[in-house]
Amino acid sequence: MNSRSLYQFLVFFVGVCTVFLANQLAHRYHFRWDLTEEKRYTLHPSTINGLEQLTEAIDIEVFLEGELPSNFRRLKVAVRETLEQFAYYGGDRIQFRFSDPSLALGTKARNEYYRSLMNKGIQPSNVSYAKNGQKTEKLIFPGALITYQGRELGIPLLKGNTTLSIEDMLNQSIEGVEYELSAGIKQIQSINQRKIGLITGHGEPDTTDLAGMTNAILSKYDLFRIDLPSRKSLLMGYDVIIITKPVRAFGEVEKYYLDQYVMNGGNLLVFIDALSVDMSQASGSGTLAFPIETNLQDLFFRYGVRINGNYVADVNCGYTPVYTGSVGEQPRIEMLPWPYSPIITNYGKHLTVKNLDATWFRGAATLDTVKAEGIRKTPLFITSENTKVFSPPVQVSYNDLQDKLRPEFFTSGSKVLGYLLEGSFTSLYANRFAPRGADQNLRKEKGDPAKIMIISDGDFVRNDYSLDNKNPLPMGKDAYTEKAYANEAFLYNALDYMLDDYGLMLSRNKQVKIRPLNKTALIREGTYWRWLNTLGPLVVLFVLGMVIHILRHKRFSKI
Repeated sequence: MNSRSLYQFLVFFVGVCTVFLANQLAHRYHFRWDLTEEKRYTLHPSTINGLEQLTEAIDIEVFLEGELPSNFRRLKVAVRETLEQFAYYGGDRIQFRFSDPSLALGTKARNEYYRSLMNKGIQPSNVSYAKNGQKTEKLIFPGALITYQGRELGIPLLKGNTTLSIEDMLNQSIEGVEYELSAGIKQIQSINQRKIGLITGHGEPDTTDLAGMTNAILSKYDLFRIDLPSRKSLLMGYDVIIITKPVRAFGEVEKYYLDQYVMNGGNLLVFIDALSVDMSQASGSGTLAFPIETNLQDLFFRYGVRINGNYVADVNCGYTPVYTGSVGEQPRIEMLPWPYSPIITNYGKHLTVKNLDATWFRGAATLDTVKAEGIRKTPLFITSENTKVFSPPVQVSYNDLQDKLRPEFFTSGSKVLGYLLEGSFTSLYANRFAPRGADQNLRKEKGDPAKIMIISDGDFVRNDYSLDNKNPLPMGKDAYTEKAYANEAFLYNALDYMLDDYGLMLSRNKQVKIRPLNKTALIREGTYWRWLNTLGPLVVLFVLGMVIHILRHKRFSKI
């Protein structure tokens, strides 16, 4: 071989070896660069840790295939990108596919398939969009079905505040894709479920009034009722304890047991009323709302929150059925706005209420914070600017609906109806004797880190009953308007946050910014940019080709 042929052969051989070596190194030491501003393609470390610890295969079927509107295609792309990242870290243990439920053969088979998806918690959305200049409607199931060891779990992927535009709601759903999928994988793997305690013995709502709440909790956790008045020992072994709308006072020993539960790192979720009113007496001149003495005010005050004995009215409110006369012999019932039932769409900056839809309150009081050393206090639920606060005695009457709902009467400004407290709490019984007869084993005056949520409405977790068959409705669903509020979603978020061991909830911090085109500039300059994007690359290639041709011509003409 002459020297030129040998040179070309060596260059070719070295090139092949370099490509082969680069592929081997990339396969063994792979990495990615996320160049997006909001790091939308970067998973949270807790998610990565959970995926890398998978020992068996998990199958994920996403029902976002087929013809979709452009905004739902954005959700589909986000889900696919997230699952590709899951497969990157989980390897062969993550199997996913996309399918179209509408492809089921026959109307009967398709409807049965739809019902099976709805029974698994994947609710449909009937969307309208333009196709070939005509309006088209399609039933879409924006959700996923996770299968693991023969068990199935439905995960809805369309979540967000329905009071916003569909684009903002879909953007919120895209932000929550990683959390929803990783939380679903964690849930379906759980064998030893967490223990939730429900306090009883103080006139709390009965089993049927809390059926929606208990069914929601039992779908993910173990629930135990705790008859606190008969308790003879400290509260141990519960991951979260829930207090729901007590109307009778807690004894000192019971309060001591709650205090020591918190001191030992227990988490407390409280739904409590400050005032009690009998709405059956609200006709005519109305009735009075009376204070409820629960004997817990000083305990919560020590922890950093004061429950005010007042009533909150908000222009942004729900509806109540009111008798407004009769037509012949038939009574006429109208749904009128009820200001004492605030609908909350304004939330604090916290993971438990991020992208949360509207929530329903029925008779709430305001909360204030007080000094508590080392305790972080985060507001959760905030009323609108058009709020009015009534101090006791509060007159509650349906006559208030006639002329008092004008915004100029609601001038108290936004008020907080729920707080999250976090930190190491100081015992109410620090430097004090424990109540007589209380179990003082493991008594602490300065607690381990714990979380307490206080919501100033005991009816937040109470369910309505169906007007047709009188069965309990899901938590947060209004029987009269049939509107489903996000009370149950908040309950899930609150429990997930309190029980989170490795920071899974932090994956909800992801933000995906919408960068819409300037519609005015698009109309004015659209043609210019279309031609530039079409001809620009061709011109660049032509110029580069001419430059290369000229350089080659100069080089080889000398030879």
